Amino acid sequence: MRVGLLQLNVGDDPAANLTTTRALFDDAVAQGAEFVLTPEVTNCLSFDRAYQKGVLRPEPQDPTLAGLRDAARTHGIWVLIGSLALRTADPDGRFANRSFLIDPEGRIAARYDKIHMFDVTVSEAETYRESAGYRPGGRATLARTPWGDLGMTICYDLRFPHLYRRLGQAGADMLAIPAAFTATTGRAHWEVLLRARAIETGAFVLAPAQTGAHDVTAERTLHTHGHSMIASPWGEIVLDAGTEPGAYVADIDLGAVAATRARIPSLTAEPAWKGP
Repeated sequence: MRVGLLQLNVGDDPAANLTTTRALFDDAVAQGAEFVLTPEVTNCLSFDRAYQKGVLRPEPQDPTLAGLRDAARTHGIWVLIGSLALRTADPDGRFANRSFLIDPEGRIAARYDKIHMFDVTVSEAETYRESAGYRPGGRATLARTPWGDLGMTICYDLRFPHLYRRLGQAGADMLAIPAAFTATTGRAHWEVLLRARAIETGAFVLAPAQTGAHDVTAERTLHTHGHSMIASPWGEIVLDAGTEPGAYVADIDLGAVAATRARIPSLTAEPAWKGP
């Protein structure tokens, strides 16, 4: 299969972001992509909660979801919307960080709400509290595609290997890890974690990412790492997009999943120890 990863540098204007995303989507399709994936928060990257309340929409009214469903239907291909920031009916006013798998008819085949919130202190000058603005999901998602089963995850989930082991044991042939990984943590950990999740599960990792500088508030700029990647079940890097926005395409052979798991059947091994 031929996979297209869209590497984006989105701002806080959903309409402008959708225009750019649709153009790159068309580019990926022109390169022969059968399955196109976008990064985390494809519609809007902002830390200004008051501003977000003004521009974000609930799922049924979200224009980016509608636009990418139309793109899938127009081109007759599968699409993974890495995630959208969406308004919810939660009484505390927090948003959802939700991924969508779209089929070639433009129908929503699966949804996944990000489970692990990015609440970290990278340094005294760099802190994040995603849970202040977003509510976490509570269910893992495994979705069927014509090529194999897809485990749907988002960004910070990458640091929780038990989630990926469960998805691998459930039959995931591919793991989607769309992200807006920070430049600081990305330089240190992005590639090694993606390769580790691929090796541990014997699955392909598909990781479209945000890249560059994003003005997330009037006073703050977020720098994201880029380097959208595809890693093979053996842990090899099939695609590294670097840091420029664009549509990046690569061919993968899903037969490598069964072959790799037969060589190293770690997913089926039972623990030989007991302890806390």
